Amino acid sequence: MANNDDGTFLPRQGNYENLMVYRLAGCIYAITHYFANAYFSRGDRTIDQMVQAARSGKQNIAEGIADGVASREMELKLLNVARGSMLELKADFEDYLLHNGLERWDSKDRRTMQVRRFSYHHMEPQEYLDKVKQRSAETVANIALTLIHRYDYMMERLLATIQRRFVTDGGIKEAMHRARTQHRDTHRDN
Repeated sequence: MANNDDGTFLPRQGNYENLMVYRLAGCIYAITHYFANAYFSRGDRTIDQMVQAARSGKQNIAEGIADGVASREMELKLLNVARGSMLELKADFEDYLLHNGLERWDSKDRRTMQVRRFSYHHMEPQEYLDKVKQRSAETVANIALTLIHRYDYMMERLLATIQRRFVTDGGIKEAMHRARTQHRDTHRDN
């Protein structure tokens, strides 16, 4: 955690909105919101649980990256909460398929591969909403599961990067100590 050009030791706030995993989370949230409201009976608690899990998987990225300015520990904690929420959502989609006698696509299924290819170039929620509204519950659930799998992979990589950054640069306490030592050394010569 190097000092900034202006002499401060806090890193500039991360831009979570440009993170691919955050953008993908927005697509998953949009699909989930549509799916839960379209395929569950009004008043079913599962609607709120799925929507909140998808929301948490997105919002905790924003909060974690923002909190990471002052605390790598809090950043890692919130990003792990986001990841856990998405894994909870994954289980809900899998349960839906199982309990309704619907097919869960294999990772090598051509449809899974098609969703993966699409997701590499499309990160706007509306693009997914336009497509899922024309598809069956089975297809929508499998699209969501494919995206959640990609999200989990991306989160794993992001968490590993943050951990490496902590090991090499330290945390806020180390940065504060370096800034104070540098200030003291600079002003000692005056």
